Amino acid sequence: MEVSVTCTVLLVDDHPAVRQGLAALLVSRGFPSPLQASTIEEARAIADSNVVDVAVIDLSLESGDGLELVPDLACRGARVIVYSTFEDARTIRRSLQYWVLGYVTKRDDPACLFEAVDHVLRGEPYLSVRAANALKEADGAAQDNELSEREQQVLSLMGQGESNIGIAASLGISVRTVETYYARISEKLGLSLSVRELRKYAIRHFNE
Repeated sequence: MEVSVTCTVLLVDDHPAVRQGLAALLVSRGFPSPLQASTIEEARAIADSNVVDVAVIDLSLESGDGLELVPDLACRGARVIVYSTFEDARTIRRSLQYWVLGYVTKRDDPACLFEAVDHVLRGEPYLSVRAANALKEADGAAQDNELSEREQQVLSLMGQGESNIGIAASLGISVRTVETYYARISEKLGLSLSVRELRKYAIRHFNE
């Protein structure tokens, strides 16, 4: 892949190791050293003082939802790629509605990210293999993969910030049963997340 020396990439992720790893990979492929930000505010400040061609953003930032950045970056001419742990169809579709041009999951081969950059620089949309499969599977999902009423209640309470103990008390079930529901919900939604990430997912989708 040929890269223009004038191409400026902004990496937005609150994990330094992730940013530094991606930066090293991009430099190894001929990119100039990318700009880096760990918060929404830092990313906005960088975009205000630099011409950003491509922004690679995580969705789960300590400072908020990474998608909040997309309109600001897009109006400055940046092409945005989401690079996230979230692999569910709902999150992917929601991202694409925010003028995101590319979506790559953190479990995809790193080469997918380079392909995504190559595509969006040409103004072409890009979905990694995992992201594309998630949408395909969701479109053909069977009825029995939908969340039950109780599973929706558990996810809703998570989104309201309830603890495991609080959810158990509200629904009259044990904490162990709550944890079992977490596993079922993750499986049905096609998520491969920790409880912490599942809670972030619930907060995002029940506070839209």
